[in-house]
Amino acid sequence: MVQAALGDLDVADLPSKTVAALRLADLLTEPRPEIGPDVFESLRADLEPGEILELAAAISVGSGWQRMIEAFGIRPDHWSEATPLPWQGDTPVPTV
Repeated sequence: MVQAALGDLDVADLPSKTVAALRLADLLTEPRPEIGPDVFESLRADLEPGEILELAAAISVGSGWQRMIEAFGIRPDHWSEATPLPWQGDTPVPTV
């Protein structure tokens, strides 16, 4: 399922509800996310409005947390100084 989710969602062998959730995650993690009425209606084909709101809130918290980690260069505890941060290529960054 993970491999299917990483590929083209238009041809992924996944439940339609899963594809809708992944599309929402993609939209909300763009640099300037926007969910217009047409996008909301397309999501409603597979998700209830409450599910969309719940999922959007969870995605936003996770995405915001990741942005904060990247902004401050926070390195997970189990990584060493020599472990490169995945969002900055091969260059190690000092921990905060």
